[in-house]
Amino acid sequence: MKYNNKQEKKVNKICCPNCKSNNTKKDGKRKTENRGLIQRFKCKECSYRFVKDDAIDLFYKGVSTRKVQEHFKAFYPHNSTNVSIYNWVIKYSKIISKFTDKIKINSGKEVQVDEMEYHRREEHKKKGVCKDWFIDSIDVKTRYMVGAKYFKSRGQTELKEVLAKVKYKTEGYVTTITTDGYTAYEKVVKQTWGYNNKEGKYKITHNKVTASKGEGFNLFVERMHNSIRERTKTFRGFHGSVESADNIMKGYAIFYNFIRKHQSINCCPYELATDLKLTNPNKWVELIGMSVR
Repeated sequence: MKYNNKQEKKVNKICCPNCKSNNTKKDGKRKTENRGLIQRFKCKECSYRFVKDDAIDLFYKGVSTRKVQEHFKAFYPHNSTNVSIYNWVIKYSKIISKFTDKIKINSGKEVQVDEMEYHRREEHKKKGVCKDWFIDSIDVKTRYMVGAKYFKSRGQTELKEVLAKVKYKTEGYVTTITTDGYTAYEKVVKQTWGYNNKEGKYKITHNKVTASKGEGFNLFVERMHNSIRERTKTFRGFHGSVESADNIMKGYAIFYNFIRKHQSINCCPYELATDLKLTNPNKWVELIGMSVR
């Protein structure tokens, strides 16, 4: 293929999100509220029109909102502010999570549940920093983050909300819930799955692993926590409301399950846990499309 100039060569390296062809060209510009005019592209093979938008993907790969803004500035003369980028992350995380939360998974027999402590700054209050909790769970077989939510506390009410989601998404598959020795789990696990009167036993096995007693660690959920900490450490604490922090973490769960390839299984967890097929190289765009249908 011959190129008239360096710019055309650069454009043709952009991959079409529909058919994955590199045979693309510029196709005018689209006016947006935050970024002014942004470049639109057209695929010469399938005639699909698209724009190249990496804001959410860059954010969850560890790039700060200000760095994302600098990245956009190189391409768009009227780039958005870092605050706008933060708002996009929250907006689309909410949209996609409403879709992904309804997906039931083909899980293994064991799900591990744990909590992570976080600090959040409420700038409009004198309290300053608040101690919050992110309660999450992982399917051992597929590495899928099953249920998770960011809370102000980690009492039985909060644990029950997460475990109810685990039950909904894995019902018919999971037989064992593994937690640490936190006593609040004992009652909630039993209540969530209930008692089988006919068999004379609870419908779920609660496996408690207490590290302080030398019983080891819940390896799979701890590994997931390491991945979460690696990304969220750049936040230097959450700012604003619990709701906004929760939406940021919803986005991370989407990134973890659908975008990021897991090293130990050499694919994304959703590929093992669900029947969902994602073909677009920009999975964020494809998931947004599925979520608004």
